[in-house]
Amino acid sequence: MVTQLQSQPEMDYPKSDGKPTADDTEQFRWVVMIQQNLEWLFADDPSVLVAGDLLWYPVEGSNGVCQAPDVWVAIGRPKGKRGSYQQWQEDNIAPQVMFEILSPSNTTAEMTKKQSFYERHGVEEYYLYDPEDREFVGCMRSHEHFEVIDAIQDWVSPRLEIRFDLSGDELQIYRPNGDRFFTYVEISQSLEQERLRAEQERQRADRAEDLLS
Repeated sequence: MVTQLQSQPEMDYPKSDGKPTADDTEQFRWVVMIQQNLEWLFADDPSVLVAGDLLWYPVEGSNGVCQAPDVWVAIGRPKGKRGSYQQWQEDNIAPQVMFEILSPSNTTAEMTKKQSFYERHGVEEYYLYDPEDREFVGCMRSHEHFEVIDAIQDWVSPRLEIRFDLSGDELQIYRPNGDRFFTYVEISQSLEQERLRAEQERQRADRAEDLLS
């Protein structure tokens, strides 16, 4: 008698944890600014994946083992659409850098659990910012564990080469070339000012040409 083995149903890895992307406008502003500026920073590098609020599954066959960090970076993985980041399908490369933006609803226990998760599953750099209290904490991997970055002022991320400045009223982040991370509104205003300057230069050139003719 031949017994046929029944195939196991393929495990489902949900694309959402059912939680909102952000709890308030300030948290959302920071999440978007960091994610979009990192996208901009690595726009020309096809092997750097930047994501925001995307579920990360580090262990195959364990769909309950996951987190959706506010912003994260996976160096060595191609850009592209993903419903979730299933690490075993990504050359087993764990995201190297994580950012979390604290909101009023976050509890100490919740954030401690997240930090332990990142530490356990191979994250190299972890940054946590509280916009309300303007507190910024960073951790770096040392062997198997995180160590708090004591000298966080003017700290430069080893992986991203961005600099963190806490000397002002709120955290400022600077690109490797020294340019500050901008919000979309600031970028739009800068582009509009540049357009107006170019238009004024064109009008001056036209008037000078008219005087010479």
